[in-house]
Amino acid sequence: MVVNLQKGQRIDLTKGNAGLSRLQVGLGWDPVEQKKSGGLFGGGGGASVDCDASVIMLQNDRLVNQEDVVYFGRKASIDGSVKHSGDNLTGEGAGDDETIFIDLNAVPTQYNKLVFVVNIYEAKKRNQDFGMIQNAYIRVLNPANNEELLRYNLTDNYGGQTALITGEIYRNGNEWKFGAIGTGTTDDGLSGVINRYR
Repeated sequence: MVVNLQKGQRIDLTKGNAGLSRLQVGLGWDPVEQKKSGGLFGGGGGASVDCDASVIMLQNDRLVNQEDVVYFGRKASIDGSVKHSGDNLTGEGAGDDETIFIDLNAVPTQYNKLVFVVNIYEAKKRNQDFGMIQNAYIRVLNPANNEELLRYNLTDNYGGQTALITGEIYRNGNEWKFGAIGTGTTDDGLSGVINRYR
């Protein structure tokens, strides 16, 4: 049975799930319907909102290497434990928009945390923010049987925000946990979010 999390909640992933080592993390969002003429966004017809999902792999809660960021431009971590499905340019359609695959047993021991971020590509240049996005979520599945283990719907008002730190998977002794973060930022692109962890 899927567990629906609220902001700030934490849950065990591997404890009580014997043998669970591979995870599928789905991130999804939908563009808000734009009015066709003279409406909410100054006449419509503007560029679609392109959201990008990324994973920041941390050592002692810090980003040590630029190569420890997995995103559409670097689809796998150096060790191969984290892999990205590739870029979805529109967010339209049902289901996950971008997917991250993780082999927990293959994550080198120096990494203690994986942070999941969604940012709007060229947000400031295009004058876009997460007020133009709805139904954002992060969910974790067991790819062996496609069972959804948990879901966190990001329901806060993120108007004016250009990036979302959605959640994190982190070590707790020999186990792994998930934390629902849901923090919005005004960083200009992924590099701005990354700098928070240096």
